[in-house]
Amino acid sequence: MQQGKIIIITAPSGSGKTTLVKRLLAQCPELAFSVSACTRQPRAGEVDGKDYHFYTEDAFKQLIDEDAFIEWEMVYEGKYYGTLKSEMQRIWGDGKTPLVDIDVKGALAIQKQYPSNSLSIFIQAPSIEELRKRLVLRGTETPATLEERINKANYELTFAPQFDTVIINDNLDAATAQLLETTRSYLLA
Repeated sequence: MQQGKIIIITAPSGSGKTTLVKRLLAQCPELAFSVSACTRQPRAGEVDGKDYHFYTEDAFKQLIDEDAFIEWEMVYEGKYYGTLKSEMQRIWGDGKTPLVDIDVKGALAIQKQYPSNSLSIFIQAPSIEELRKRLVLRGTETPATLEERINKANYELTFAPQFDTVIINDNLDAATAQLLETTRSYLLA
């Protein structure tokens, strides 16, 4: 498999990762968003092949058997997510660098497979209290799911030292500037 560089970005839920990724992609035309595969149903407005590659569970398992993924995992019972090798090849073939926006476990798996040609970036909120506040302001969490996300974030934060760079998103513009600088430095190296 042809290999180029890979940018891996991960974060606990509520850290501002999606906003930072959108800003980075808008300012770095040499990057291309790596579309993940999943078995969940599309949400309103999501487009197959743009937001995710949507598969049935059987089709996803067939791809696992065919060794079609760089990494994959069952995140929830019957809900699989993964990064397709073909997605990396497509982006490298276009002369661009894949930007993989992924959960912590997936990020570690890709980093382990591509230690010499990946940059892994961990985004975090300045504190768990701030993270809680952001999640509450989203208005999408029940008290139970809020606690679940906070507990998961506490767990995911323990992995931050395993990433190449940690960016604390306490100011969106400053975090964007740091992300841009870190990414551009890596791409030019």
